[in-house]
Amino acid sequence: MRRIRIVVAYDGTNYCGWQIQPNGITIEEILNRQISKLTGEDIRIIGASRTDSGVHALGNVAVFDTESRIPGDRFAYALNQKMPEDIVIVRSDEVQMDWHPRYQNEISKTYEYHIYNAKVRNPLKNRYSTFVSFDLDVEKMRQGAKYILGEHDFASFCNVRTNAKDTVRTVHEITIKEIPMDKFQASNWGQENSNLENEREIVIRVTGNGFLYNMVRIIAGTLIRVGRGFYEPEKIRDILEAKEHTSEGITAPPNGLVLVSIDYPL
Repeated sequence: MRRIRIVVAYDGTNYCGWQIQPNGITIEEILNRQISKLTGEDIRIIGASRTDSGVHALGNVAVFDTESRIPGDRFAYALNQKMPEDIVIVRSDEVQMDWHPRYQNEISKTYEYHIYNAKVRNPLKNRYSTFVSFDLDVEKMRQGAKYILGEHDFASFCNVRTNAKDTVRTVHEITIKEIPMDKFQASNWGQENSNLENEREIVIRVTGNGFLYNMVRIIAGTLIRVGRGFYEPEKIRDILEAKEHTSEGITAPPNGLVLVSIDYPL
């Protein structure tokens, strides 16, 4: 028996999340089915992160056990011949039989939340960013984000349905980047005479040792409220200190969220 690790990228728009569900197609279901067809075995993968319905990924990680003699690094190529267009195996390799994608020391996960901040919705941005028509004060969002850094009890920043007994997590880094809409994009979008400084993408990038259910989306939703002026930046500190689910900010929509990478120690 061998254990194969795969790194998976996917557009989550048409899926009911990662984990198998009784009422919809999931990423895990597709992977189990296609790997089983390839190997001729009944395969059940083990994933590192159970992304929600509509959430995307560039670097989710999973493992499966097989008797197949296909070289570890060739599974990616073989599986990509069978995958739908919105799921890609980025790479594959063979690992030790006791290697588990969730139970490793010093795991680091990075997520990005993408906001399309403009006066008019752009249909080409709908799948991968959340539209906000109100001007956002990015500097105030950055001030609020500073309170997220470090080790905290994030009970106020997780969904009430979480089953985590320990809600303490460490955020190693959080940045907020502005990407102005360039002239080429504006011309194609028929906005030659618009104020380009008002057309931008705002990317919230968060790296930590782990995240609670909906934690990144709640952080994003709360920072959006700071950017709109509903909250002062210090409100983030107050919400954290409350340690209550009822103190959470608004949960931002799933389509803006991307699991960028899961990094393991060498």
